[in-house]
Amino acid sequence: MTYIVGLTGGIGSGKSTVADFFAELGVEVVDADIIAREVVAPGEPALAAIATRFGLGVIAEDGSLNRRELRQRVFGNPAEKDWLNALLHPLIREHMISACAAARSPYCLLVVPLLVENKLTNLCQRVLVVDVSAEQQLARTTLRDQADAAQIRAIMAAQASREQRLAAADDVIDNKDSDFERIKAEVNRLHRQYLALAGAL
Repeated sequence: MTYIVGLTGGIGSGKSTVADFFAELGVEVVDADIIAREVVAPGEPALAAIATRFGLGVIAEDGSLNRRELRQRVFGNPAEKDWLNALLHPLIREHMISACAAARSPYCLLVVPLLVENKLTNLCQRVLVVDVSAEQQLARTTLRDQADAAQIRAIMAAQASREQRLAAADDVIDNKDSDFERIKAEVNRLHRQYLALAGAL
């Protein structure tokens, strides 16, 4: 059985930076966002099901999923969003479990932005939250994605609250100041802790 540490945090919190630091230590990282793209790659049954449901307008010229068009189709349409989630979430979950089981490192890091929202904490022996304030999330994401603040607020509103994430956490990395040396030191400390916990499994 693979010891799984779930890594989560709100948009713009710095999850990718933290995951990269763990990867530098030889920890295998399973990224839900990458898996979510893989299950709708050209030739995958899920992509065919989406095209049947929403029409060929959601398929780009190169045969890949036109994510922007699909988002527009499901935005403000709870029934279609529920259908899409019912199709994709079980597939993503299955692929995540398989990838974690195949991990060769003493423990693996499962990076899931919506770990709390999608009730996936039960897949993990430990939950690590990268924490920043809502104000910092908004400022960082607006700058990073060159996105409209209203769009970012809408995404944040659809995610778990900071309090809900922290309530689910076993460990927390405070990323309020983007001090990479401090964060790297914290990752090193947690890495030693997780190695010990995985060894006791």
